[in-house]
Amino acid sequence: MNTVTTTKPFADLAAIEATVEAVSAQRELGRVTFTMNSESAGGLTAKTETGPLLQAGVPDNSRRGKYTLHSDEPISLLGTDTAVSPAEYILKGLAGCYIVTLASLAAARNITLEEIRLTLGFDIDLSGFLGIDESVRKGAEHITVSVELESPGTPREDLQDLVKALEATSPIRDTLANPVKVTTALN
Repeated sequence: MNTVTTTKPFADLAAIEATVEAVSAQRELGRVTFTMNSESAGGLTAKTETGPLLQAGVPDNSRRGKYTLHSDEPISLLGTDTAVSPAEYILKGLAGCYIVTLASLAAARNITLEEIRLTLGFDIDLSGFLGIDESVRKGAEHITVSVELESPGTPREDLQDLVKALEATSPIRDTLANPVKVTTALN
């Protein structure tokens, strides 16, 4: 018999407050760099491992190689469909950040969330990437997120305010919604 264990989304408010206090006292602790190392794994697949996390310029090497991610493209997009696509990783990154942000915001507002469900979409017109139409953007034209929150006893208006605060607070949404400098160099 399979047993499914579910847990409610939550964030430790005391830990959040301690982090805010620590970063307020030592602003350099707020300077964090995530790193990844990636290589071709044949065809259109990529093997990517976590690198060290840098905080205040100090590397945490315990994350080096701790997690391995693979990406590929669907067969209809010339891949071998052995892993999720890079576009799906973008959606996963946004979903993960939304879960963290929603749980943190709910904790700060004393809202108990029983469940968070997200449905995400990444709309792209490949005629830009393929060079068919130079007027078409090469990347996503639209990313959509439908948010469902279960929080018995919480007024809908409070949940709507939570989602509004989510859009204003999520670091990954901010990264996707606003221009960010990306530097690519041949070593």
